[in-house]
Amino acid sequence: MKKSIFKIGMLAVLVSFASCSEQAESLPDDTQTRNTKVSITDAPIDNAEVSGAFVTITDVKVNGVSVEGFNTTTIDLMTLQNGKKEILGDLDLKVGSMSEVSLVLDYDFDEDGNSPGSFIKTTDGVKHKLEASTKEIKIADRVEVLASSANEIIIDFDLRKTIIASNDNNHKFDFVTDFELSNGLRLVNNDEAGTVSGSVSDSKNTSDKILVFAYKVGAYTEAETRGQGASNVRFANAETSAVVSSNSTYSLSFLKEGDYEIKFASFTDEDQDGELEFKGMLDVESTLGINLNSVNVSSKTNLNLLVNVKGVK
Repeated sequence: MKKSIFKIGMLAVLVSFASCSEQAESLPDDTQTRNTKVSITDAPIDNAEVSGAFVTITDVKVNGVSVEGFNTTTIDLMTLQNGKKEILGDLDLKVGSMSEVSLVLDYDFDEDGNSPGSFIKTTDGVKHKLEASTKEIKIADRVEVLASSANEIIIDFDLRKTIIASNDNNHKFDFVTDFELSNGLRLVNNDEAGTVSGSVSDSKNTSDKILVFAYKVGAYTEAETRGQGASNVRFANAETSAVVSSNSTYSLSFLKEGDYEIKFASFTDEDQDGELEFKGMLDVESTLGINLNSVNVSSKTNLNLLVNVKGVK
């Protein structure tokens, strides 16, 4: 009887040890690292007279460490829309960590030493210098490093949220406040991102320009159509946005997994001065009967969303 009890006890110990070993193998190793790319993309600006938005980046830091292989570069952010991106560099990051990312900008000189370094270019060819009170933009968002081998941190530099028309006669455009600038950039791991794209049929010609916004479910209120915060930014809480192109297509790229409300806004140049004015939100319907107030986005997928415009609300 004692032997049987001893055998049962030993068996329980072995089973417990094996179970603990399996759990240990399944848990992420907090010393494990993955080589992670860092790339930049852009959400558009709703100003018809802007032809380029240039920033000169002198350093890219993740958790205070500069990415490898990066040299000072001047980028026209407006060329990086609709899913386009530019790789800035890479570095090894700890799996499971929530990474902090910052960009260091040069406002005075571009990559070739020409002035200014960061600026808006208008359709008349004039460069309008941009400058914030700090050179290092510490992005308020955080992003997780996965055990996957495909880690890529996407920095979404939202021009619509970060650059505004200036009231100062000495310069035409400004960055928003430092706090708003920090919140105007978002981070997403591309391995966990999806896309909503499609086309807009506007047979009633309601708009000179249509913008599409993605909001987390419950985040959109009517207040979004009015300017908010110190810099009076409209649609400030949208995750990202896109312009409907001349061929009626759009792409909301690099969206984190989750449920979204997709909103469509109408803009017109009412006084023919080259600047677009907000006209109103559009009443739209999905051609496939999809509920536009509850659109699920999954990683590595592209949801095709076709809509018809019924009118302006």
